Amino acid sequence: MVYAVALALIVLLLAGIYWLLRWLLILTEGVFLGRRVVVWLYDLAAGRYDGIKKFDPDTESAFVTYPLRRRLKAWPAPLVLDVATGTGRLPYFLLQEAEFNGRVVGLDASAGMLEQAARKLAPFGERAALVRQSAQELPFAAATFAAVTCLEALEFLPDDAAALGEMARVLQPGGVLLITRRQGPEAAYFLGRARDRDALEALLTGLGLIDVRSQPWQVEYELVWAVRPS
Repeated sequence: MVYAVALALIVLLLAGIYWLLRWLLILTEGVFLGRRVVVWLYDLAAGRYDGIKKFDPDTESAFVTYPLRRRLKAWPAPLVLDVATGTGRLPYFLLQEAEFNGRVVGLDASAGMLEQAARKLAPFGERAALVRQSAQELPFAAATFAAVTCLEALEFLPDDAAALGEMARVLQPGGVLLITRRQGPEAAYFLGRARDRDALEALLTGLGLIDVRSQPWQVEYELVWAVRPS
């Protein structure tokens, strides 16, 4: 009887450790273990990342790059910043838009992800640039970019409010901000890091942005648009 109880406790303990590690390393991708762990995990996954995500060109154009280009039509050659660019997802698809005549800067903290991005963006030459830096301290002057984007990344940043403040700072007057908000059942795994819609929209408004609008996108994410006043 004692042996059976001890065995059951060991099984429960091992199961608890398994689910804790799964939550920390897989479900939340290391976010509760610190920025260095998050970057390390993305470095490890960089070579497989695009295969895992399986981005669809038509979907990317319909929901992200085409609407963004339309909002930038006042700029003949806009400069766009993509924060947490990963393997260069947004730069890659935006630069393929036939009527987009601008340039894109991709910023990320993971050297492995930027290495993959460099390979993908090489055909675009000087129209694409990559910077290794954290989102909380953007190395750019105020009012530099016509648009700033940050897709599927806010909940992984150490301080999303500080990062959004930096994104608003580097936007030109009239410039467009495009970010995503984590939603759905998995958002609960992030324990306060995934803001609800009202909270995120209020944060953006508090940063002085206007025309803040959320719209459906994916099961796990919705798109959020905002504008810096002219």
